[in-house]
Amino acid sequence: MNNKKFIKFRRGKNKGFSYKGDYLAFGNFGLKSISKGNINSKQIESGRKVISKYIKKIGKLWIRVFPDLSYTKKPVDVRMGNGKGDISFYIFKVKPGRIIYEISGLSNIFSVKVLNLASFKLPLKTIIVRY
Repeated sequence: MNNKKFIKFRRGKNKGFSYKGDYLAFGNFGLKSISKGNINSKQIESGRKVISKYIKKIGKLWIRVFPDLSYTKKPVDVRMGNGKGDISFYIFKVKPGRIIYEISGLSNIFSVKVLNLASFKLPLKTIIVRY
């Protein structure tokens, strides 16, 4: 986060498929995105809380995304002009094929159940992939 030339980014496009982070690298089961969109840090954290609540100390969790793009918003009832708004939150641009969470150390049925609960917290369509 520190070594950035511009603090406030432009929105830009989110085209194409993910070729980086599109395979399971650490765990046995993963949650894979099949649609594009933005995930903010609160959504990633709420998914992490659901997974860690169920896996306790038996399993292991890896989060494969990090929100490092700033998202700005202007306050309500502000006139046009006066520059760009303040940073509201941070996002990660997800492309189809990107692995978001990985888990290991649990049974097959339990792993699918836990990742399914985490998928409800995300604003994307996802599938569960197996190693």
